Amino acid sequence: MTYRGNAIKYGDNVDTDVIIPARYLNTSDHRELAAHCMEDLDSSFVGRVKEGDIMVAGANFGCGSSREHAPIAIKASGISMVIAGSFARIFYRNAINIGLAIVECPEAAAGISEGDEVEADMDGGIIRDLTTGKEYRTQPFPEFIQKIIENGGLMQSVSNGIIK
Repeated sequence: MTYRGNAIKYGDNVDTDVIIPARYLNTSDHRELAAHCMEDLDSSFVGRVKEGDIMVAGANFGCGSSREHAPIAIKASGISMVIAGSFARIFYRNAINIGLAIVECPEAAAGISEGDEVEADMDGGIIRDLTTGKEYRTQPFPEFIQKIIENGGLMQSVSNGIIK
């Protein structure tokens, strides 16, 4: 699995309340959630995110409420992958469950800048900042995680008979 896109970067402790504000939790429409993704932290996000972009953040990304809407909003906005220094555990699992690729790599999270072109080879565990030429190592996705992400999430994987 290889991801390639421009970095949209945030700092530490980005909580689910700013990823998707509570006032939008009364909908399960993915397009509607995407339309409000990050708006309380970065009002320019929706207007500049492009399909395939990679979100990069500091430590403790996805802290706060355990809302599944947060990774759904990120994925539906066009973000292909999130690289962070660390993730809140429940956000990490929710992201995998809905098929959003995420990886912890503190070095990449610190070294990649806003707008850098990034390529992440998650079979080999290599993240490349194509803008600076720097390369970072991380753990490759385990095969079962790859299957979940490739199939669009845990429920899709189960209903397609990929995971039993």
